[in-house]
Amino acid sequence: QVQLVESGGGLVQAGGSLRLSCAASGRTFSGVSMGWFRQAPVKAREFVAAIVWSEGSTYYADSVKGRFTISRDNAKNTVYLQMNSLKPEDTAVYYCAARYGSQWRRAKDEYPYWGQGTQVTVSS
Repeated sequence: QVQLVESGGGLVQAGGSLRLSCAASGRTFSGVSMGWFRQAPVKAREFVAAIVWSEGSTYYADSVKGRFTISRDNAKNTVYLQMNSLKPEDTAVYYCAARYGSQWRRAKDEYPYWGQGTQVTVSS
């Protein structure tokens, strides 16, 4: 079991920045991968970024590559999503997710553990 608690969402102007945090607890993370997903009201939940905990390897959706950065802090058992150059189309509820496995995945069904979500709103 992995428990996730998210924070850091809010309202920001287009072009601004925001950092989301996800504090994780549970079993040893050596075999855990974590991801960020987002869901707008009229859209399905979509992949944003992923990180393999043991390696620190990162992967991104094309829509956010170059603007968002996923990272982890081993000492704090926390994963971050730094979001820069935000656009109105980035507005969504952002979810932290976790799975057991060293291979990254982009499908939401691959992640059995989820945080509660945090709202990110980008105004024009």
